[in-house]
Amino acid sequence: MKQSLEQQSSIVVRRLRPADLERVVRIDAKILGRERSKYFESVLQRNLRDTGVQVSLAAEQDGAFVGFLLARAWYGEFGTLEPYAVLEAIGVHPDFQGCGVGAALLEQLVVNLNALGLTRLRTEVEWRDRELVNFFHRAGFTPAPRLCLDLAWTSHDPRTALTER
Repeated sequence: MKQSLEQQSSIVVRRLRPADLERVVRIDAKILGRERSKYFESVLQRNLRDTGVQVSLAAEQDGAFVGFLLARAWYGEFGTLEPYAVLEAIGVHPDFQGCGVGAALLEQLVVNLNALGLTRLRTEVEWRDRELVNFFHRAGFTPAPRLCLDLAWTSHDPRTALTER
């Protein structure tokens, strides 16, 4: 659903509220094809509780909930001392993708993060998700100087993975 510039300017970004949980879960399930209600319940509760300036946002157009963004502020992790924000999740209803909703959410997030004195935003994305990678690239994201690493093992004992190598 492509929209005109006039329609794009009617996007309203507001703080995310606890009552938005079901709508967040519904949009995310439409995008991913599976429901993650427990994840969003936990993240939304923590984000709304932990940050005075709102960094979790909702997007509406003509009163309809069309997108969301969940983020949080960090003041050091993995040995870093500089404060930054983490973008944990972003979702735009499939009917409104490509219409400026994601950009409106990110723009408001940057305004809110500036109010906290934060000037860096980090996120992770599945590298094969070309559409999302391209969205973040257009928004100005670049690869981080740090490498995210995973350790997987087949048994319940992580030492097994270490001794098999």
